[in-house]
Amino acid sequence: MIGLRLIDVAKVERVIPNHVKTPDSNQDMLIIDRLGKTYASGFQALDEVSLKIRRGELFALLGPNGAGKTTLISIICGLVTPSSGEVTVDGHDILGDFRQARQRIGLVPQELHINVFETVLDTVRFSRGLFGLAPDEALIESLLKDLSLWDKRKDPLMTLSGGMKRRVMIAKALVHEPELLFLDEPTAGVDVELRRGMWELIGRLRSSGVTIVLTTHYIEEAEQMADRVGVINRGKLIVVDETQALMSRLGKKQLLLHLAAPLDAVPEALDAWGLELADEGHALHYNFNPDDGSSRVPELIRAVEAAEIELTDLDTRKNSLEEIFVDLVREP
Repeated sequence: MIGLRLIDVAKVERVIPNHVKTPDSNQDMLIIDRLGKTYASGFQALDEVSLKIRRGELFALLGPNGAGKTTLISIICGLVTPSSGEVTVDGHDILGDFRQARQRIGLVPQELHINVFETVLDTVRFSRGLFGLAPDEALIESLLKDLSLWDKRKDPLMTLSGGMKRRVMIAKALVHEPELLFLDEPTAGVDVELRRGMWELIGRLRSSGVTIVLTTHYIEEAEQMADRVGVINRGKLIVVDETQALMSRLGKKQLLLHLAAPLDAVPEALDAWGLELADEGHALHYNFNPDDGSSRVPELIRAVEAAEIELTDLDTRKNSLEEIFVDLVREP
């Protein structure tokens, strides 16, 4: 595979603290309690956000642009000061016990903040030293090899492609052996091949016990990978649930009725069903809740036939997480 390779679990464990390798789902790695942030301009970026993230889980934080995702991550990582509330990381308060809390956190930011004149090896070494840790050349070598960066270790960052620079950011985030990893749009702006490789890496880290919080606009990836999903909008956390439970609770099914002849409008006799025309009048859409609407499908088909509409085929599909997300954050 071109780009980022699959990481051997044994190698990943070199960057995972020993006590994290057997995650206890009953323990909370991150506790956010009534967190608020209002900037000097008066803009309220976060409004009473409370959340607990279990040790070893992969949590997807979803929200539209400007919803408060990056502000929330920046506060936890010590980059922004909160206006109210408390945050603890593995029991350490991010303000009162900043060093202990921050040492447990790795951050891969959305924006690339690197010294382009440094070499790959020097910038990763420097990141480890920032946390007061002893040099560990074996760890750094293993990390760079697993991120397909070892051959580029002496190259200045300015000579690397965008995808390679993002891999350097991942190396910088992992080199101090964090227990909680934040990935803010980790696959933004990278090609499909690299995206696949990065998700393989994330999966390996997760299986090794690292707690991962990610934001992404590729919601289908969150649907496949995340244990739980949280949706934030206008600074408020509006829903948090297990991924599959959320899709079951808020998801809908769609019945697509293919017509033998196109319609200009839905007949008045079918107004009560809330049908929508599709495919330039060649199909009718019927949305229903799988728990209480399936039993009405035969009744709908009889009503369509009574309206003298001939059907050629039927299809059903379930809402994706992306469609549920769009419904949740849609403007009133």
